[in-house]
Amino acid sequence: ARRDGMPGPACVYKSIAMQVAKFMRALIHARVLVLVAIAVIAGCVGVPEGIEPVTGFQVERYMGRWYEVARLDHRFERGMEQITATYELRPDGTVAVLNRGYRADKGEWGEASGKAKFVGKPDVAALKVSFFGPFYGGYNVVDLDPGYQHALVAGPNRSYLWILSRTPTPPRAEVERLVAKAAALGFDTSQLIYVKH
Repeated sequence: ARRDGMPGPACVYKSIAMQVAKFMRALIHARVLVLVAIAVIAGCVGVPEGIEPVTGFQVERYMGRWYEVARLDHRFERGMEQITATYELRPDGTVAVLNRGYRADKGEWGEASGKAKFVGKPDVAALKVSFFGPFYGGYNVVDLDPGYQHALVAGPNRSYLWILSRTPTPPRAEVERLVAKAAALGFDTSQLIYVKH
């Protein structure tokens, strides 16, 4: 230090260096957090290991209203009945999504609007859907009958599964077929919730 009580050049340079080092550590930490967030988001739009989405997919035929027949439990549909999903193809190739369901405990209908887009080629039924800005979740059609009347849809992992139908009361044999397919793919079908319509 100088005799007048002011810090000398060496002290000033040391202080600046410490501040720069602190800033760099914060920057590296922020970068790591961003990379982790990207990895988490990317992991939410994949396909469960060992499962292949439907190929030869024709998105135009998949559009319209679907009834949710059964699902694995998750918080954003918990307690809901009479659930439908309606899809509409947009000119830019993305899909408008409208999910609707009835909350019996509250005596009211709920809706959620979102958008979906293909992860890769449009003839492979691997999509990602978003209801909250830039955050996407996997939507993978893993079984679909030739008439596009019944579908088995998986999320990014085996915690998410839906059985969909064009009618609220599909043939029992078709539901059983899809449940058996889901079990063969490693989903815990004993935990399926069958939706009231």
